[in-house]
Amino acid sequence: MIVKNLSRLLVFAITVSASALALAHHATTMFDRDKVLAITGVVKEVQWTNPHVGIFVTGTLKDGDAPALWVLEVSSPGNLTRAGSWTRSSVKAGDKVVVDFWPLRNGNKGGYLKKVTLTDTGKFYTADIRAQESPNLEEREQK
Repeated sequence: MIVKNLSRLLVFAITVSASALALAHHATTMFDRDKVLAITGVVKEVQWTNPHVGIFVTGTLKDGDAPALWVLEVSSPGNLTRAGSWTRSSVKAGDKVVVDFWPLRNGNKGGYLKKVTLTDTGKFYTADIRAQESPNLEEREQK
C-alpha cells in the first residue's frame, strides 16, 4: 500500500515538474521586444527541429567588431512551413545574411529572429507568421 502511494506521488511530482518546465520554456520574457538589433554575417548552422528552429550566425553588430557566434531562435518548422515561403533549405550554412532580431535580455549573443535577409539575392524570411501570410509583405517591409 505504501509503495503504491509513493509510486503515485512520484508520478504526480514528475508530471507537475515536467509541465512547469514546458510552460517556462515557452515564455518569451527572455527576449527584449523593445529593441531590434541587426547582425551581418554568415550562417554557420541551421537546426530545423522541434520545438524551435535554431539559426547560428557568425557575424557582427557593427563594422569593426570581432565576429562572434550568435544563436537565433525561430518558431517551429511546422509554423514556418505553414506560414508560406520557409522550407528546410530556405536558410542554410554558408549563406551571407543580415538578421534583425530581438536580443536576449541577459546580454548573451542570441535572440529571437524577426527577419533574415539573404544578402546575395535580397530574399528575406520573417518569423512573424501572420505577416508572412499577409499580402504585399515585401512592399510593407521596404517602407
